[in-house]
Amino acid sequence: MTSEQIQYLISMVVYMSIVIGIGVYYYKRANQSSENYFLGGRSFGPWVTAMSAEASDMSGWLLMGLPGVAYWCGLADATWTAIGLAVGTYFNWLIVSKRLRRYSVRANNSITLPEFFSNRFREGNNRVIMTISAIFILVFFTVYASSCLVTCGKLFSTLFGAPYWAMILVGALFVVAYTIIGGFLAESASDFMQSIVMIGALTIIVGVSIFHAGGFGSVIENAASIPGFLDFFGIANPGVNEAGDAVVWGEAQPYGALSIFSMLAWGLGYFGMPQVLLRFMAIRKEEKLKTSRRIAMVWVVISLAVAVFIGIVGRQLFPNEFLSNAAAEGIFIKLSTSFLPPLIAGLVMAGILAATISSSDSYLLIAASSVSKNIFQGLIKKDATDKQVMWVSRITLISIAIIAALIALDENSIIFKIVSFAWAGFGATFGPLILFSLFWKRTTRAGAIAGMLGGAGMVFLWKLVIARAGGVFAIYELLPAFIFSSLLIFVVSLLTKKPSAEIEEDFDAVKNGTV
Repeated sequence: MTSEQIQYLISMVVYMSIVIGIGVYYYKRANQSSENYFLGGRSFGPWVTAMSAEASDMSGWLLMGLPGVAYWCGLADATWTAIGLAVGTYFNWLIVSKRLRRYSVRANNSITLPEFFSNRFREGNNRVIMTISAIFILVFFTVYASSCLVTCGKLFSTLFGAPYWAMILVGALFVVAYTIIGGFLAESASDFMQSIVMIGALTIIVGVSIFHAGGFGSVIENAASIPGFLDFFGIANPGVNEAGDAVVWGEAQPYGALSIFSMLAWGLGYFGMPQVLLRFMAIRKEEKLKTSRRIAMVWVVISLAVAVFIGIVGRQLFPNEFLSNAAAEGIFIKLSTSFLPPLIAGLVMAGILAATISSSDSYLLIAASSVSKNIFQGLIKKDATDKQVMWVSRITLISIAIIAALIALDENSIIFKIVSFAWAGFGATFGPLILFSLFWKRTTRAGAIAGMLGGAGMVFLWKLVIARAGGVFAIYELLPAFIFSSLLIFVVSLLTKKPSAEIEEDFDAVKNGTV
């Protein structure tokens, strides 16, 4: 191991020791009850709520996936995606957060998303909604967790020359151990710290990189010389020369309204993201959500803009370093290790690790809660004690991590594509149902079931079958699946018996703020 690698390692070990310390600090409190473990006892302030929501949401995708897209083909894909995410973030905080916080309390103090849906429709012993939603959370979060492990594998194999598969296992072991120790409290507290590390790492790298590139004007001039690279309505067309050692640029390709809507559709996903929705449920007072929204929006806009520009400046500084879309996701690492002292670069690399951990622990914890709290206690053993629920949760955590690690073993995996599929899955399965549950009193249990099944099914059908036809069908699967799920909820609800008086009373109480 070289001296630079040793310094990278020292910085990252120091950082990870702090993260572990947070988990140990919250261990006793988190394990007092399943509510504390899974929802932090609804004790969060506005800063932790906002920053932990965004850090757990963005993950390593923000530091590797998004810059990689901008590096590979320019502004269009990356920027329209970022705009969609920013708009989706704003409206999720604006219209969903307060009512979900209030409704989750009214719905028998629900502490998980499947539990909220089930209690919202007063399922009783026949908990079909709870079972379906728990299963889909398990499926899509396993995919999501694999994207985080891909990030770990690429990061450590690049920095230390270690085998990719070994680094996948190390990342999985660490995340599982950390999540088991501290639960939601430790996860959210560390996410707050990691959100600061993430935005700090992005800002440092973009500033240093622009300096080495000769200034902002030089970066723009270089990008403008590449056909379609700086276009919002066109896209660059990279290829590799015959020798396989340099990028060649073809003519810019058109980027029409269909492509724009496809990328903007990322914003719809926010309405169904369990890791974000749980933060809304966990805040101490709903009045503080307005402050959280402002904090979250500042963080999101700055982070997304800087991440995109890192890809643009990276193209000037290392024009032929990465010769594929998958490899391009290493541009953040390359810039960090090239222009920063090793100890500082190690801390910046900890930013990637921070993003990965802050997401993967959320994914594992929520998926584990869906099994232990909603399937085990909700269906299999209704008299299960908190201790039994916690043990099932830990076993589930380990099982999910193993499956996610197996999925992540493909070294050519593209983080952006893995995340996009899981994002679509959650957005279409839960997004329409969240909106209808909170804002339409006529929504029925049958409509909810149809919407979830239809949304999730359409994501798979569109991605694996319909999209292969190309043309208009190549649109991001989230958009058609979201629309299809919404239509099913609406139509099936109108065709089935209206909700009971008790359900309507709950809805009116939440709407009028008399919970």
